[in-house]
Amino acid sequence: MRYLPRKAAALVLAAGMLIATAAHAGRSCEQKKPSVHTIERGLALAERTMAALDASGNSVVVLARAGQDLSKYGVHYSHLGFAYRQPNGQGGHVWRVVHKLNHCGTNVAAIYRQGLGEFFLDDLWRYEAAYAAPAPQVQERLLALLRDDIRAVKMHHRPYSIVSYAWGRKYQQSNQWAIETLAAAMEPAVDSRMQAQAWLQLRGYQPAMLRLDALTRLGGRISAANVAFDDHPFEKRFSDRIETVTADSVFSWLERSGLAGRPAFLQLKP
Repeated sequence: MRYLPRKAAALVLAAGMLIATAAHAGRSCEQKKPSVHTIERGLALAERTMAALDASGNSVVVLARAGQDLSKYGVHYSHLGFAYRQPNGQGGHVWRVVHKLNHCGTNVAAIYRQGLGEFFLDDLWRYEAAYAAPAPQVQERLLALLRDDIRAVKMHHRPYSIVSYAWGRKYQQSNQWAIETLAAAMEPAVDSRMQAQAWLQLRGYQPAMLRLDALTRLGGRISAANVAFDDHPFEKRFSDRIETVTADSVFSWLERSGLAGRPAFLQLKP
């Protein structure tokens, strides 16, 4: 029998999910028992990420993983959330991740607060991570919001589509929740998704534009409950232009706007 290192095993302890149910975002929803190799690789990436975050001196970062192969759409990282440093009550600290996850096989989602181990504990497409450190003032405001259970879910909208329109409000995918929450943290007057999106537009956020042909769109809508295109403007949808929020576009915008620095990348050897 193979055992996980004690330090790595400790990484899987959750900080207490806000809602407990099977969920996913930016990763496969296939129900299968993870292998020992998969668990060890996920925990190794979590441990390496923890060491990098500790060494960085930051209190909050925007953290992404590569859960699905989206390369045909020009997308590298599939999902992001906010990782923040939390005192453990014993003179040390732990890292928690607040992010939005889709309930498997449904068109709804919830906000979770997890440990780094859980964030990476899956059969990822690539065992890679990326993180961007926000500017000090941004970190301060984000940290106050993330530690507050009520404020952390204020921008959450339960209906979910993995390709939700970046400027729409019928659905909300995981990366979209993250930047709308960032807007709420930075601007106290933001009290709705509409106001959050107005702030994002004012600060120059540009969504990714995915090229999806009609057959791809039709197949996705029929076969998956968490895929919908009816919130996209008619003229864009039928010209195969799907504008949505990707982790890659968020990293580019954060650096371009000065809200965060250049992303750092972590990768396990094959």
